This record gives sequence, C-alpha cells and structure tokens, in this order.
Amino acid sequence: MSSNPDLKGSSFTLSVLHLSDAQVENAVAFLQEKVTQAPSFFEAAPVVINISQVDGDIDFSQLKKGISLAGMIPVGIAGCKDKRIQNLAKEAGFAVMTASKSPSQAPATMAPTKVVRTPIRSGQQVYAKDSDLVILSHVSAGAEVIADGSIHIHGTLRGRAIAGASGQTQAKVICNDLQAELVSIAGNYWLSDQIESEYWQKKIILSMTDDVLHLDVLAI
Repeated sequence: MSSNPDLKGSSFTLSVLHLSDAQVENAVAFLQEKVTQAPSFFEAAPVVINISQVDGDIDFSQLKKGISLAGMIPVGIAGCKDKRIQNLAKEAGFAVMTASKSPSQAPATMAPTKVVRTPIRSGQQVYAKDSDLVILSHVSAGAEVIADGSIHIHGTLRGRAIAGASGQTQAKVICNDLQAELVSIAGNYWLSDQIESEYWQKKIILSMTDDVLHLDVLAI
C-alpha cells in the first residue's frame, strides 16, 4: 500500500445558511441562537453561506469573523452571482462552492435499501448513499443517520435523522418513537424544541411540501 497522500471525493453533512439580505449582524445573531439551542449539533460545525437571494455587497470578512465567534466554522460561499462576488469571497478566505446536485438531479435509479440491524450509538454516523435507510433498532442521542432517500427507524429516534441529503424533496422520515435532536429533509430541519409536543414520543412520518416540513402521527 502506498504511503503517499491521496485525494478522493467524499460526502459530508454541511449546514447551509441562506441569507436574504446583506445584514451580517442578523446572520451572526441567528447562528449564535442556534448554537445555544443545540451546542452538541452546531458547535464547531462547518457551515456554508448561500447568498443567491442577496442584493448588494456583503462584508465577507465581517461575516467570516462573526460565524467563528458564534461557534461555527465558516467553510464557503454558495450562490455567487458573478465573478466579482466570487473574488470578494475568496479574498476573505472563503471557498466558493457550487452545488453538485439539485432536487432535479437526484439519482433517477436508487441503490438497494441499506438495512442496519444494530442500534446506532452516540457518536456513530450511518450514511445510505443514493438509497433509503432502514434502522431496525434505536438511534441514540448524539448519533446521526443520513440517507439520500427516506429513513425508516423501527425503534426510538433520539439522535439526528437527515433524509433527502442529496436534495430529494420527496424523501420521508418515519420512526416508531420520536424523541429526536434534529430531523431534516433536503436541508430543511427542525430541532427538538421546534417539534410540537403532540408528536413527541409518537409514531410519526415527516414529509415536506413547498419547502415546509410536516409531521403526521401514524396509527399504531
């Protein structure tokens, strides 16, 4: 086996902050609130900033410093409208990101469903690339399950479930007992304190319509 470094492509979970204006202070305050709400998930987490909806120039240096002070790690800028904006972002030390997949580019043919029979312990991450994910046991607090398709959890979900990771908006999260730290579909997410009590510790299905998440209780 070669001892030389190697460079390969891979997949990672990144939070994306979508800005609607150039007010850096508002963005930083928002991130500070999120880190305070869920430090185990957001503290020291990498974040990409999408500026596709922003008109006018952003103080990228101030933005980068503010994100770091909020407790997250600024990685890159997405949604740059022209080369000048890209250069400003680069000068501030940001990577310029381009989306590799959009909802319309989700895989036409999914891979076979990935099935995990054992509990997912705290600190573990399971990723089902281009497929659905079925967990036949529990997902502990501090654990993370990710799928490009839907996620089915036959036990209790106490950790994080991220479905539609490649942008598939039709993905679902189904679990037998909802006690999640975070649930997400195609980049839209709810933290535990955003989940209504009527769905807590219930058998549920999470879906998304028009970029809005919906929860429904399933009959036992």
